[in-house]
Amino acid sequence: MAEDTARDLRGVLDRVKKAGDGEDQVNVGEILETVGQHSFGPILIVISLIAFTPLGAVPGVPILLATLVVLIAGQILFGVRHFRLPQAILRRHMEREKFTRSLGFTRKAARAVDAILKPRLSWLFSGPYVRVAALGCILVALTVPPLEVVPFAGTVS
Repeated sequence: MAEDTARDLRGVLDRVKKAGDGEDQVNVGEILETVGQHSFGPILIVISLIAFTPLGAVPGVPILLATLVVLIAGQILFGVRHFRLPQAILRRHMEREKFTRSLGFTRKAARAVDAILKPRLSWLFSGPYVRVAALGCILVALTVPPLEVVPFAGTVS
C-alpha cells in the first residue's frame, strides 16, 4: 500500500475501512496490510487506555499490558513494518457489513481521542526518532512489574 500518512485515529480508521475492498469478508491480515506501519500507534493507545481502566488494577493485567508494549515497541525498534501475529489470527475474518458497522462505533471514540491527541511535533515521529520513542515505551513498560504491588501504580508510570 502507498505510504500516505494518517494524521489521526480517524484517518487510520478510514484506511482500515478500505481493507479487503470489494470482498464480502475482511480478515485481520488485510487490515494490518492496509494500515501498515500505522498499526503500532493505535494498538499502543488501546493498550494504554486499558491500563487506565479498572482492569488496570487487576493483579497480572499491568504486567500483561507491559509485556504487550515491550513486544510491539520492540518490533518498532527493529524496524518491522507492522507487528507480527500468528497466521491463525491473521486469517480470522468477519463479514464486511459487521466490520463497517463496528468501525462506526469505533469512530466516535476515535473522535474523542483525536481531540486530545492532536498532531504535535510530527517530525519527531519519523526516521530515527520513531525508534527512540519505541525505546522510551519499552523503558517505561519495564517499570511496571515492580510497581504492580500497589494498585494503579503501574498506570502512573
